[in-house]
Amino acid sequence: MTDRSVIIAIAFILEGVGLAHAMGGERAEIRIATEGGFVPWNYTKPDGALTGFEIDLAHDLCRRMQVKCTITAQAFNSMIPALNAGKFDAIMDDVVITPKREEIIAFSKPYASICYTFAALNGSSIEKQVGTDNRVISLEDRSAAESALQPLKAALRGKAIGALSAGTSVGFVDEYLKGVALMRQYNSPEARDLDLVAGRVDVIVGSKDALLATAARHGKGFMKIVGPCFQGGVVGTGTGVALRKQDVDLKAMFDKAITEAKQDGTIKRLSVPVFGMDVTPQ
Repeated sequence: MTDRSVIIAIAFILEGVGLAHAMGGERAEIRIATEGGFVPWNYTKPDGALTGFEIDLAHDLCRRMQVKCTITAQAFNSMIPALNAGKFDAIMDDVVITPKREEIIAFSKPYASICYTFAALNGSSIEKQVGTDNRVISLEDRSAAESALQPLKAALRGKAIGALSAGTSVGFVDEYLKGVALMRQYNSPEARDLDLVAGRVDVIVGSKDALLATAARHGKGFMKIVGPCFQGGVVGTGTGVALRKQDVDLKAMFDKAITEAKQDGTIKRLSVPVFGMDVTPQ
C-alpha cells in the first residue's frame, strides 16, 4: 500500500469514528450535574446520596440510552458556564426552557410541564383575598394574562414576594409585578419558606409542582396555592435537559429516551407521588 493509500484509509477510518460519535455510538458515559438541594426535584439525603424526581428520571433515561451516568451536585449559579466549559455533559436541575437560555445552550425535549403561581400562609389576608384558582393562563395571551393578574396585583400591592434568586420566578415577578410589590430573593427554598413563616415575606412564587411539594412537606394547613398558574412567555415552555449546542448527538439520545418515558407512563409514575400532580408534558 502506498503512502497516499495509507493516508486515504486513515481518513476513512477517522471519518467513520466521527460519524459514530455523532450518532452517540462512542458515548459510554454521560456526566450530569444537578443542584442536590431543590426539593423535591433533586436533593441530598443525610448519607450524601442524591435523590428526588430528577435523579430517578435521570437513572431511567440513562438506562434507556444504555450509557453509564455520573450525577454530581453543583452550585446552580455556575452550572451553565461550567456546562459550556466542558466540566460535565448535561444539567438536570429544573432548568426551564426560555428563549434567553436558548441563546447560549441547547435543550432536550421537555421532561416536565410546569406553570408558575403563588402560595401564602393558610388564613392570611392574601389567601382570603385571592383564593384558589385552578386555571392555567398562557402569558402569550396578553388579554387573558392581564385579566388574571389584576386581582393578584390588587392583593400584592405594597407586599413582599419571596423568590429563588437563580430561578425563572425572578423574571416573572420583574416582568409582571415590578412596582407593585417588593421582591426578596433567596438562595434556597428553605430560607425563603422560613421568611414566609416569620412574616418577612407575604407570599412566595414558584412552579406549582414545587410549591405543592413545599406545602406537603410542611404539613396540612401550612400554606395554600393562591391565584391561577401562568405558563409560557418569560416562564418558559417546560423543563428540559440542558446541553451544549454542539452536542447534537446527546440531544437526540435524550429526546428519544424522554419520548419513551412519556409514552410508557414513567414520568407520570415518578412525578405524581412526589409533586401531587402529573408533570408529563402534553
